[in-house]
Amino acid sequence: MQPHRNGNLSEMPLQEFLLEGFEGGPQTQALLFTLFLALYVVAVLGNLTMIVLITLDARLHSPMYFFLKNLSFLDLCYSSVIAPKALANFLSSSKVITFAGCATQFFFFSMMGTTEAFLLAVMACDRFVAICSPLRYPISMRPSVCTHLVLGSYCGGCLNSILQTSFTFSLPFCSSNHIDHFFCDVIPLLQLTCANTTINKLVMFGICGLIIVSTTLVVLVSYGCITGTILRMRSGGGRHKLFSTCGSHMTAVSLFYGTVFVMYAQPGAVESMEQGKVVSVFYTLVIPMLNPLIYSLRNKDVKDALWRLIQKHTAI
Repeated sequence: MQPHRNGNLSEMPLQEFLLEGFEGGPQTQALLFTLFLALYVVAVLGNLTMIVLITLDARLHSPMYFFLKNLSFLDLCYSSVIAPKALANFLSSSKVITFAGCATQFFFFSMMGTTEAFLLAVMACDRFVAICSPLRYPISMRPSVCTHLVLGSYCGGCLNSILQTSFTFSLPFCSSNHIDHFFCDVIPLLQLTCANTTINKLVMFGICGLIIVSTTLVVLVSYGCITGTILRMRSGGGRHKLFSTCGSHMTAVSLFYGTVFVMYAQPGAVESMEQGKVVSVFYTLVIPMLNPLIYSLRNKDVKDALWRLIQKHTAI
C-alpha cells in the first residue's frame, strides 16, 4: 500500500487494518485487559451454565426456556466474536487485523446483534401468549413454531448482516487503515473511506432504525397487554411470580435496546469515538455477562434447577 504525499493511503485494495483500541500506556492497557478478561470469563461461564442447565433439566423444557437457551447461545457467540481479538491486542504492540478477518468479524457481530434484537421480540410474544391466552399457549407455541421463530430470527439477522457487510466493505478505504476502535464496527470503518458514504449511512440508520423500532414496538405492545392481564389477577402470589419473570426480560430488553439505539439508530448520538467505545463495551461484553445473572437471580425455576444440578453432582 503506497501512501500519497499527504500521508493518506492510495486507492488500492487494503490487505489489513490496525485496531487502535483505547488510548493509554502499558499500565492502562494491562488494566483494560484485566477488565475485559473478567467480563468475558463471567459471560462465557454464565451463558454456558444457562445452556447446560436448560438442556439437562427436563422441567425447563418449555418454550420460554428454549428461547432463553438460544439467547444465551447468542450472547456467548456475540462476546466471543469481539473479546478474544481485543484481549490479544491489549498485550500486543501489533494490533493488525486482516481485511478478510475484519469483514468476518463485522459480519458475525452484525448478525448476532440483529438476531438478538429479533429474539428478544419473540420472547416478548411468547410471554404475551402464555399470560394473555394460556389455553391456546400449548398449540400456539408448540415446538415446531418455536423452532421456526428462532430460525426466522437468525435469517433476519443474516440478511441484515449481508447487506451491512456488502455495503461497507465494497467502499474504497483510502483515507487510512487505522480503525479508531477495538473491533471492526461500521461507524469507524465509514470514517476511513474516501467515497461518498451518504447512501451507506442512510442504509445503516434506516435498517437499524426499522429493526429497533419495530421490535421495540412488539415488546412494548406485548408487555402492555401482559401488565393489564396481571393487574386483573386476584392472586397476589401469581402476580408477583409473573412480574418477576417478565421483569427479567424487560431488564434485558431495556439494556440491549437502549445501548444499540444510542449507537446505531440516531445519527450523531455519540459525540466522540471514545464515548462510542465505552458504549460498545457495554453491549458487547457487559450485557452478555449480565443476562444470565438477570435471568437466574430473578427466576425461581432456574435457581431451583441449578440447586438440583449441584446436589446431583455433589451426591455423585
